[in-house]
Amino acid sequence: MDETHICLAHGNGGRYMRELIDELFARHLKNPLLDVQVDAASLPHMDGVLMMTTDGFTVQPLEFPGGSIGSLAVHGTVNDLAVSGATPRYLTLNAFIEEGMEIAQLERIVADLARAARDANVVVVAGDTKVVRRGEGGGIYLATTGIGVRPAEVKLGLDRIQQGDAILVSGPVGDHGIAVLLAREQFGLSGDLKSDAASVYPLAQVLLSLPGLRFMRDPTRGGLATVMHEICRATDLQVRLNQSDIPVREQVTAVCEMLGYDAMYLACEGRLVAVVDATQAAAVLAALQALPQGQGAAIIGSVHSGRAQVVMQTEFGGQRLLEELEDDPLPRIC
Repeated sequence: MDETHICLAHGNGGRYMRELIDELFARHLKNPLLDVQVDAASLPHMDGVLMMTTDGFTVQPLEFPGGSIGSLAVHGTVNDLAVSGATPRYLTLNAFIEEGMEIAQLERIVADLARAARDANVVVVAGDTKVVRRGEGGGIYLATTGIGVRPAEVKLGLDRIQQGDAILVSGPVGDHGIAVLLAREQFGLSGDLKSDAASVYPLAQVLLSLPGLRFMRDPTRGGLATVMHEICRATDLQVRLNQSDIPVREQVTAVCEMLGYDAMYLACEGRLVAVVDATQAAAVLAALQALPQGQGAAIIGSVHSGRAQVVMQTEFGGQRLLEELEDDPLPRIC
């Protein structure tokens, strides 16, 4: 690894990205309101706690089964607010468009973005547009900021996780990463798998109404494994997962086996990970499974004392460690 220049691994959600944020951005931007361990910042607000998040989006191809970079930008921003316990309200949008992009494609993407915003009940209230020279962009890049309001009584966070808590996921993992990969038709592969890209706000709102909820996160870059490592670092506890309980579609498993990917590190864009009091896990699971988007939900593991690492109980009765993502062995999808 060249430590003097940025490489792709600095953007994959793993250790190098975390160290870049902690040791460069956070070091210079340090202030009482900046918390690099959360998806949305907490700001004082008369109706509750004002939450703000920001994100950037780049994906190839720009349109894929189940969505586009436009809907992806809305869902990604809304989801960061939703898993923080907030009701998303407003978005800003910055578009960096490459010279030579077809206007017809741009219109499809913006229409997709607008449709996703209406469905999520958020409005774009400000924005900016830049055009870069041909060859200097991937067609279009989008950057968003989202604002929402969280009720003052909602208390969520990594610091609330306790030994014995149960871990749930709202549906099959890895769909987005593999859907985008198949849409590129690389390696002679193609398929009809759709991205899971969607708003998780309905799921989050149901969970917020139930007792025992400790923490929520949407497993985007770095996938499920990266969220588990966040939990280990923050709590100094061990995460144990049961491979047989983790929902993964057959198409995802097949592509992973052919290309050597691991579904645990693949991005999702419409899934929610929740940590709950073990005594409430069955009720939370039932509530998720009662929703159309949560029918594939499952209890996948738990939090224990011991060395802070992620341990997977395999389908064959053995164990393996899920290491923190470092290199970039997965398809680039954002």
